[in-house]
Amino acid sequence: MPRSGAEARRRLREAALELYLERGFDQTTAAEIAARAGVNERTFFRHFPDKREVLFDGDGDLRAALAQAVAEAPDGLEPFAVLLHAFRRSAQELENTRPYSEPRWKVIAATPALRERELAKHAWLVEAVAEALRRRGTAAGVADLAARTGWAAYQHAVQAWVDEPAQGLSVHLERAFDELRALSSTAPPGPDRTPPN
Repeated sequence: MPRSGAEARRRLREAALELYLERGFDQTTAAEIAARAGVNERTFFRHFPDKREVLFDGDGDLRAALAQAVAEAPDGLEPFAVLLHAFRRSAQELENTRPYSEPRWKVIAATPALRERELAKHAWLVEAVAEALRRRGTAAGVADLAARTGWAAYQHAVQAWVDEPAQGLSVHLERAFDELRALSSTAPPGPDRTPPN
């Protein structure tokens, strides 16, 4: 039996991922996860409200870390530079947990209920980033747009890193944000704007 709460939580996460990969998410019960982890079902529910949340453990920490990184970014940076600073700080943790994260992504991609949960979690993270930008003085609409666009660039960089792991996630992040800036600087003028001479 695991002796500490942290150890039990870790074993539950690992057991859940193993079972989801072996049997599929829908075919796995909380009781089976608990048994594989060497704890009882009551312990499972002490740590997680349902079997979906096992795969999203740590999202609260990520939310707090991203908000803090935005708050601590150097003064004078434009919003995308602030976001790149924040995402770069979280990249190391993602790189450290890649052996767990990669099979986790496969399970989520194969399970509609988990994809839906992931989208809800992403919206929650984006709102935290937007709020942190607003606290830095970025106008509300701009903060929301920057957070949504920046998160899309972050997700793009993570996927590129999964496909091409030889380069670190920070390299992919830099490239994604460079491409985002290039896209925005070459966007065609809107109907209420005239092209430059």
